[in-house]
Amino acid sequence: MSWWQVFKAEFQAVFANHAIVLTVLGGVFFYSFLYPLPYLKQLPRDQAILVVNHDGSALSRQLERMVDATPQVKITGHAATEDEARRRFLQDGGVAGLLVIPEGFHRDIMLGRSPVLAYAGDASFFLVYGTVIEGLATAAGTLGAEIKVARLLAHGQAFPLAAKQHTALSVNMRPVFNTTMGYVHYVIPAVFILILHQTMLIGMGLLGGQQTELDRSGKRGYWQLVPSGVLLSARLAVFLLIYLVLTMYYFGISFQHYGISRLASAMELLAVVVPFLLAVGCLGVVIGQLIPRRELATLLVLLSSLPLVFSAGFVWPVAALPQPVYLAAQLVPSTPGIMACLRLNQMGADFVQIRGLWIQLWLQACVYGGLAWWLLRRRMTLYSN
Repeated sequence: MSWWQVFKAEFQAVFANHAIVLTVLGGVFFYSFLYPLPYLKQLPRDQAILVVNHDGSALSRQLERMVDATPQVKITGHAATEDEARRRFLQDGGVAGLLVIPEGFHRDIMLGRSPVLAYAGDASFFLVYGTVIEGLATAAGTLGAEIKVARLLAHGQAFPLAAKQHTALSVNMRPVFNTTMGYVHYVIPAVFILILHQTMLIGMGLLGGQQTELDRSGKRGYWQLVPSGVLLSARLAVFLLIYLVLTMYYFGISFQHYGISRLASAMELLAVVVPFLLAVGCLGVVIGQLIPRRELATLLVLLSSLPLVFSAGFVWPVAALPQPVYLAAQLVPSTPGIMACLRLNQMGADFVQIRGLWIQLWLQACVYGGLAWWLLRRRMTLYSN
């Protein structure tokens, strides 16, 4: 068989397998709409909280109004005691946090003491917890600044100077790469690359596992009649063609739909995507040759998804990863692929700044490609006898 005939046979084998079509095409398109849904509002807002006000003073009620005015939280009720608030917090799923104002709040402030405000939030959802604490801390900090400015004015300080001196530090936050400070721009670009990685591994694993099952049952096919190098190159060409189209869909239509920034040129992205897809494809062939049954490809790849997310470097800082986990993550194409695309497309890095990651992808493609060729040749030798 010629290379073109093998290519057509591989193409037909892919689209004749409903599991591969559903995983590759259905999975990519399905997740392009499903995964961003929780992040479309960018950040959680107006989280419901309960207030326990033991002071009842005008200043404590002013604090309540300031808390309710923040965009992060809104006061939906009051409780007489901490026990009542805790019970309602546990029973009512719509309450995300608590604020306890201690007795003597106004008196302590007037005497120059620092009263202790108690915050509580639903830590089972990290974004909700962080939003509640941020809103409460912002309101308390603003009230503290107002009180300090009032004291400076009482001591004869001019208002412009008092407004500047109420704190020793002046913070001027300017988001650089994520201008909206939202989670769409932060999460979606990296996860989309991981989706391409995982679905491609599953698809190639299913195809290889299916052919292995046919070999064991004694059936012969085109994959036994051609050299392993021809079969490997044809299979990589088929999946590379499919996934280049899917990558253009993600980086083009999907990014445009969700308003995600695109700073890299098409040629720069292509220079990264090609070795990334080749490395993933070769690893997929290796998985397909090692598993005894095709359904194991889906199981193994899905189980690896969460570890890959947290070890890729965009969710959890690389410096905080255990060294063995960090080193193991470097063996998977998703790690350099995600970081290279994020730096190039979302952070506006020059191509020379990701050259190390680009070389790492090509090295993975060569190593996994050589291993895939050897495994295909071994299988042909094993089942040709």
